[in-house]
Amino acid sequence: MGRIIAIANQKGGVGKTTTAVNLAASLAVAEKRVLLVDFDPQGNATSGIGVSAEKFKEGHMSGIYEAIIAQRATRELMMDVELKFLKVIPSTIDLIGAEIELIDDPRRELRLKDALSDVREEFDYIFIDCPPSLSLLTVNALTAADSVLIPLQCEYYALEGISKILRTIELIRTRFNPSLEIEGVLLTMFDSRNNLSRQIAEEVRTHFKDMAFSTVIPRNVRLSEAPSFGKPIILYDINSTGAASYMDLARELVFNRHKNSDN
Repeated sequence: MGRIIAIANQKGGVGKTTTAVNLAASLAVAEKRVLLVDFDPQGNATSGIGVSAEKFKEGHMSGIYEAIIAQRATRELMMDVELKFLKVIPSTIDLIGAEIELIDDPRRELRLKDALSDVREEFDYIFIDCPPSLSLLTVNALTAADSVLIPLQCEYYALEGISKILRTIELIRTRFNPSLEIEGVLLTMFDSRNNLSRQIAEEVRTHFKDMAFSTVIPRNVRLSEAPSFGKPIILYDINSTGAASYMDLARELVFNRHKNSDN
């Protein structure tokens, strides 16, 4: 059964979508069957994985909105991308209004969980790229997920804000998903030349201990350029430090899960 991992942080600009796209791609290259669900109305994961904006025009593309609102079969919404083992369910502009449409639904927090239940057997990993806010969409993602991966930018305000996502996770555990785990805290935009980056990394490792991934994602120009070309970094520049870091993260994710399963 596929493991569902929500990639979430209530603060924007921490590398959440970059991580969703590139971790999914790195696992797909390793021939893991991966589904990427773009659950952010901004749709950056959709364009970043190579789904052309042209397909949005004149209703030529459906997305996760249809699964949670019209209860359309999730399998019908999957799209192929350049990597053989990776599929994506895109975000469309309609997703902006989904929260209002769900407000009176007694199962409003469970719609994404229901939508993914029919397909999770087909994948090794399902990643959900969450909006950068505590919204009904984020609640849906955390209710559907087995675990949460928290990207954390190496800067002071990002560290200050992590308590908010931790409180949200505890709330979801209490009300909707008692088995929700923290997959790990991922340090992003790390600059080894910057004292603050090193201090934040040390503080995170001291506080979170084994919950902090060993892999650190550096600031990398090629990693920043890749989304504008609609490619994950492994297809844009496989020799970049950004590509190497996300491959390391993929290996660590798989290894840690196997290690934990053996214990």
